[in-house]
Amino acid sequence: MELKELRQKSEQQLTEHLGELRREQFNLRMQKGSGQMTQTHQFSRVRREIAQVKHLLGAKKQGQ
Repeated sequence: MELKELRQKSEQQLTEHLGELRREQFNLRMQKGSGQMTQTHQFSRVRREIAQVKHLLGAKKQGQ
């Protein structure tokens, strides 16, 4: 998801999206552990998006 789309979401929606990303990250780790991982670029995409969501949540809590 693009940063523009993330900025338009509310805190509640961002929190839900963060939960989905954490589940996806867990599933990717399980795939890697079982040897089924074929798209290794997904790790960095999920990590980057988690960081973006956490940054936006912090900014919204500070009132920016």
